[in-house]
Amino acid sequence: MNHSDMNAPETNCWNRIGTRGDRSCERLDGHGHCRHCDVYAHAAAKVMQRPLPQDYLKEWAASFASPQPGQKLADRSSLVFRIGCEWLALPTHLALTVAEPRSPHRLPHRNTGPLLGIVGIQGRIYPCMSLAALLGITEEQAPALPGQRVYPRLLLMQFGRQAFGLPVDDLQGIHRHASDDLQPLPATLIESRHRYMRGILVVGEQRIGCLDEELIGYQLNGALR
Repeated sequence: MNHSDMNAPETNCWNRIGTRGDRSCERLDGHGHCRHCDVYAHAAAKVMQRPLPQDYLKEWAASFASPQPGQKLADRSSLVFRIGCEWLALPTHLALTVAEPRSPHRLPHRNTGPLLGIVGIQGRIYPCMSLAALLGITEEQAPALPGQRVYPRLLLMQFGRQAFGLPVDDLQGIHRHASDDLQPLPATLIESRHRYMRGILVVGEQRIGCLDEELIGYQLNGALR
């Protein structure tokens, strides 16, 4: 502790006759080190209880808030999930809640397309839509890794004025990233689902397709007509 209060002549005995000095203090035999002594503890308490300098909190808040040199600002947040073998993401702000999987109640004469039926979530009824059907993803499941847990979930997500229940095969969670982390789609990707993607996020060895929320919302709302 190098604060000036602790180095004042009347209190800095540890620097003169203690462990940092000539070790002639008679208390050292009993305490072993100055930090175990009540004189040292009292001086430390005075330092910790001293009034904060003016603008101290503001200066440190500004310091912690500023990005480190060379560090990207994580200004985007995406909810990452899996359908079939495809890892996908939608902006986190669309998510209203995450529910346990449940079977939708089918609607008469509406057994084609992405509309699976209706589901009850937190006491309200919502249309339940299949992103797999919309994107043309097969029901083939990705092989589970040893010790890996799988979390099938029903996502309730808001697109414009309408909320939809979206079943997913696995939910990874929220991933924060910089806006320029999004990579363009390779020109070799020609499958129909890729037209619904804005780009690719690469996280380690994982490639995540970031869906275009406006196009997805347009298609989901269109399926209700």
